[in-house]
Order: sequence, then C-alpha cells, then structure tokens
Amino acid sequence: MTESVASTRPFEGLQIPAAGTYELDAAHKRVGFVARHLMVSKVRGQFAEAGATITIAEDPLQSSVTASITTASIETGQVDRDNHLRSGDFFESEKYPTIEFRSTGIKSHAGAEFVLDGELTIKGVTKPVELVVEFEGATTSPYGFGVFGFSAHTEIDREDWGLTWNMALESGGVMVGKKIKIEIEGEAIRQA
Repeated sequence: MTESVASTRPFEGLQIPAAGTYELDAAHKRVGFVARHLMVSKVRGQFAEAGATITIAEDPLQSSVTASITTASIETGQVDRDNHLRSGDFFESEKYPTIEFRSTGIKSHAGAEFVLDGELTIKGVTKPVELVVEFEGATTSPYGFGVFGFSAHTEIDREDWGLTWNMALESGGVMVGKKIKIEIEGEAIRQA
C-alpha cells in the first residue's frame, strides 16, 4: 500500500514529516533510563512495552505527542532488581500500570533540535518536564509509509514522583541516585 501524498516537506532547512498522525514503531524503539548505583556506577534499563502517538501539525511548531509506558515491562538485565522496581518500593506496577507523557507545547527549536514542554505522570503524580528531541530524518519505507526517526532525553528527580526508596551506605551516600536520565530512540510510522 502506498501513500498518495508526499512523506516529507521542507521546514527551515530540514526535510520533516508530512502533516499527519504517526505511531511509535514497536520494532524500532527504545525507552530507556540511566540511574546511579552505589554512587560509583550506572545501571541502565528500559521498558519493553511503550507506545506513542505523534501528531505532526501543518504548522510543525504546533505538533504534539502522547505516550504510555507499561511499568511492569521494566528490564535491567537482573530479575531480582526488575521485580523490586515493579514493587511498592518503586513503580507499584499493579496499582499504577503505566507511566504517561503528554506534550503541552514546543518551547524552542534550533536546527534539528526541538525542546518540548510536557507533563509526566508516574504513580498518579503529574509534574512538568522538558524533553529535548533530536529529529533524525524522515523518509518513505519500502512499504510506502512515511517514517521519521528521533531521539529524546531529559533528566528527572525520581523523588518528585514519589519514587523515594533508598538505602544509606556506610561509606556515605545512598544506593540509588535521585537523578534519572531518560533516553528514547525511535521511529514513528504514518497512520493517517
């Protein structure tokens, strides 16, 4: 099936996606995070299940995104740690099955970098966040669908969302750092 409209258009020196609704491609995405451990190293993880709807507006600066992440799909490569993260000490996955994000506007842009203001909801707590999004390019897939790629990142203080579990270390400091880096890579496919 082929689209009857162009998949890209010019915008301030970029070839951006045509206006329309795009869905995050489950086969080409990573929703990850980095946390400090024992004050000396980093633990990386990801959520295997996440979805997003991106609406590219006629005026690209009016575009928006909503996303939902399944908390029980957390993976860090260590089963006991993953189970602890799903528990009441952290995400309470049974009570709060998803993390939600909703953009509230594009704050600024320079070249291929766009800064999105949005609201992040974790464990029923909604707080503002700023997401830096790097537009990676747009094309038409071999199947005739418009596709674009992006990467995004932000840093949050997990305690702002009630993720306060920790353990003091004899040597000083804590087991888990408060600052969490969120890293997202993905492709989005045009739906309409």
